Amino acid sequence: MLHAEHLKSVLIFLVAAGILVPLLHRFLGTVLGFLLIGLVLGPFGLGYLDDFYPFLQYVTLEDPKAAEPLAELGVVFLLFLLGMELSLPRLWQLRRYVLGVGLVQVAICIVVIGTTIRMSGITPPTGLILGMCFALSSTAIVMQLLIDQHRAATPVGRVALSVLLFQDLMVVPVLFAIGILEARNAGDKSLVDLLLPFGQAFAAVGVIMVVGRYVVTPLMRSAARTGSRELIMAITLTIVVGISAATGASGLSVALGAFLAGLLLSDSEYRHQIEVDLDPFKGLLLGIFFVTVGMVIDLKVVWNHIGWILLALVGLIAVKASALYFAARLFKVARPVAAEVALLLAQGGEFAFIVIGLASGKGLLDQEIATSAIAVAGLSMMVTPLLANVARRIADRLDASDHEHHTPEAGMAELRDHVVIGGFGRVGQTVARVLDSENVPWIAFDTNGALVTENREKQRPVYFGDASRHEILHHAGIRKARAFIVTLGSAEATERMVEEIIKLRPKACVLARAKDSEHAARLTKLGAADAIPEAVEASLQLAGRLLENLDFPEEVADRRIADIRNLEVVAVRRAAKKAVKTDNPAL
Repeated sequence: MLHAEHLKSVLIFLVAAGILVPLLHRFLGTVLGFLLIGLVLGPFGLGYLDDFYPFLQYVTLEDPKAAEPLAELGVVFLLFLLGMELSLPRLWQLRRYVLGVGLVQVAICIVVIGTTIRMSGITPPTGLILGMCFALSSTAIVMQLLIDQHRAATPVGRVALSVLLFQDLMVVPVLFAIGILEARNAGDKSLVDLLLPFGQAFAAVGVIMVVGRYVVTPLMRSAARTGSRELIMAITLTIVVGISAATGASGLSVALGAFLAGLLLSDSEYRHQIEVDLDPFKGLLLGIFFVTVGMVIDLKVVWNHIGWILLALVGLIAVKASALYFAARLFKVARPVAAEVALLLAQGGEFAFIVIGLASGKGLLDQEIATSAIAVAGLSMMVTPLLANVARRIADRLDASDHEHHTPEAGMAELRDHVVIGGFGRVGQTVARVLDSENVPWIAFDTNGALVTENREKQRPVYFGDASRHEILHHAGIRKARAFIVTLGSAEATERMVEEIIKLRPKACVLARAKDSEHAARLTKLGAADAIPEAVEASLQLAGRLLENLDFPEEVADRRIADIRNLEVVAVRRAAKKAVKTDNPAL
């Protein structure tokens, strides 16, 4: 049965996940929200005041270790879902980053951090142990941030995942080194005794991948024949937990086992259903993990050694970021991607808590140093969301700098009777193809450097720049353009571009892609000649195909869809006029 203390912890977490985190999400993000809740409600936050204010014991989380099994399960699910998004061929394509960037970064960090600690006067083997701990980053935090931003499949996501995969593989060598250091102190283990588990661990990975290929698919198909989602999920959990347990028993991390299980299911026809069913649980369980990270930061220790801890925190971020940037550039990663990955992975990882605790228990680390090191690791994980924001801004600036030669030449302002396209994604490219077919000149702008480079190599008039800025519009020949197509990624940027065009040329023909009917009304109010809600247009096309498949004559289907489209246009224009009258009652 569940004890009242466990129920209290579950209730506090659910209140935090359902009420507090959504309130903090807008300002801090989900990850930082959970971390702060763990810090405030943990034993080293409000828990310090229990003796003075007994009622606080009802709203504080007292034991981080009690939540560790659930927290680790969250990391397992995260790695499993990431594994399903990849495949063995695609992972092989990333080998240059896994074995290249990852290896160089880890080696540099171990040497630099270990040497710095040794030079500060701290006796061995503290430098080596902490160097190995802090060389690894937090898979859970980094990948959750990238998933929240829908960037796990971007170049930044791929490089970050590659480095994190290598770091996961480093779990065995780190534990192996701890064993050697312990044996050196005790003198009771031979080299063969230490090497045997190391070999067994990697042999286990090979066996898992080979056997899994012939076991996983038949198991999934047998569950699918029943048509029961519950049975499919039961088999999935069996595979995930079984492979994770096998890697854990072999001395590897259970998270790596979960990743291998995901790889085995990556080509399965059931992967999409599994992702949908597991995703909510993964999010909640990861929330528990982030809360437990916040709970282990002892504010009293931090305050007593605030100067050294902050210095160590800044030093850790500087060393790891520099090592990552150097390693990434060494293997030809683009400057903006290398810079963003460097800051994104500059924190300590969850594995540091395990190794520091293990080394401290074996007498290899001084207790006070161990506590301070845990504080540095925890604080570095807490500042990761902030570092991620800074990293993205730096990457954007570097991207702009790298593509200065792709900005429009001064002569572009002399263009006549052309169309200016703001945003060259799928919609912008489709519009450009239509214009090409009718020999209508056009010029396009986008802030995606890779996309601009690709199109410039094809001799297309696509330039790097933010089309919502008046300087860019002047370069695009705003005064002599026939029309403007606005199809930027965000609603705010779309509105800024429409507003800027109308400000510079009040009677310009501006056609814009809107997110929905309300957004279309706002764009029309700003002066767009027409704003097409993407959701409405997609639904009209879908309805048209439906009528055709229901055997309605093509002309009838076209007429019905045209009528509804006109009604939508009228509704948007009425909404825009109503908004204008609300702002100007005299009209």
